[in-house]
Amino acid sequence: MIELANAKGVFKGKIQVVQIHSKEVDDRIERQDGLFHVIERGQSQGELVDRATLITCISGVSSIFEDYAEYLKLGENPDLEFVISNTTESGIRFDSENLPIDAISRTFPGKLTALLLHRYTHFEGDPTKGLIFLPCELIENNGGKLKECILSYAALWSLPAAFSDWIEFNNSFCNTLVDRIVPGFPKGSIDEIQEKTGFQDELAVMVEPYHLWVIEGPGKVKERFPMDQAGLNVKFVTDLSPYRTMKVRILNGAHTVLVPYAYLHGFRTVRESVEDPKMGGYLKKVIFDEIIPSLDFDETELKAFAEAVLERFSNPFIRHELKSIALNSISKFKVRVLPSLLSYWEKNQIWPENLTLGFAALIIFYRGVFKGEKLPLNDDSEVISFFETTWKKPDLEDILEEILSNKLLWEKDLSQYPGLIEVMESKVKSLLI
Repeated sequence: MIELANAKGVFKGKIQVVQIHSKEVDDRIERQDGLFHVIERGQSQGELVDRATLITCISGVSSIFEDYAEYLKLGENPDLEFVISNTTESGIRFDSENLPIDAISRTFPGKLTALLLHRYTHFEGDPTKGLIFLPCELIENNGGKLKECILSYAALWSLPAAFSDWIEFNNSFCNTLVDRIVPGFPKGSIDEIQEKTGFQDELAVMVEPYHLWVIEGPGKVKERFPMDQAGLNVKFVTDLSPYRTMKVRILNGAHTVLVPYAYLHGFRTVRESVEDPKMGGYLKKVIFDEIIPSLDFDETELKAFAEAVLERFSNPFIRHELKSIALNSISKFKVRVLPSLLSYWEKNQIWPENLTLGFAALIIFYRGVFKGEKLPLNDDSEVISFFETTWKKPDLEDILEEILSNKLLWEKDLSQYPGLIEVMESKVKSLLI
């Protein structure tokens, strides 16, 4: 994004890459002088996309463990404005470690606190030298949690109250939401790509054309980081929660409800499922007739996102196996699908035809065997054991009551919802025929 914004003249930025986990800098980055290609492959608005962009905006790469003093010195750069991170979902955490501040912290926020203290001290608390943080870790309230961790470290290390005030009032911690499938190094097609680009690129990264970056923060962030002006799908908002709900319910929800239903019907990949007229039609009904009507958000935006999701699911360059998405399907269903199912019922007082069918398929999937074939269950042993025991009951109504009433699975007793057990019994029977 920064490369494209630079090229279009709406931004003028360089990136210093800091490796906070690796003990040493990846020598491939040094061999290639920080240059590499982003390979976009897939469909976008009906057109096949296959293009390579040479990334030239990386000015340096360093590892905290190779030269910690050099890392801290980055804080002295007066032109430093943004910190963009992706340290995985478990990266933003506080560890009440007994290490002193001049040692290398075990956590990303701890390492960041040391850098910020160095910057604060170097610039003598200058309020204009605060930074804008854009964490891309896929957790809710990622900016708020990062700030909370930094302030916790400031307290743990008994840092000056003025430093904590500087963090609080002169730095901006944005909450963000990112959405893009990144398969990574295109091992199977790298020879073809290298012939096309004319580079021996060991760091090429394949991505889908679709991208979304929602940034919740003060107005100055949009002014200083105008990625949207480069034609990129970056949205600056005052509340990103509707976008998070949209992504979780439509993209993730569609994935989760598709897996067991499609698998029971003999499909093994997302693409073959959505390209099949019947299975693809089922998924469209789930999304457009049941999930979208259950959401309270701009309908035009919801439908545009849903169309993009279906296009992404049929990407010919990505083989996404259903069994790989099946991991922990019960907890995923609870978060991604159940809210849509219950919201639909609350609005219409009838149970959605297709979401309940997907729910029935999930319950059958967790039986572990379907028509003599062993199913690829991958979940906590307690969950698998519960379904194995419950499915041994002789009566289907008793089985469903046991499953739907389990608050450990759904956080509520679903058997108490009027008519749900009867609807589910009918759906399960239709699939077991």
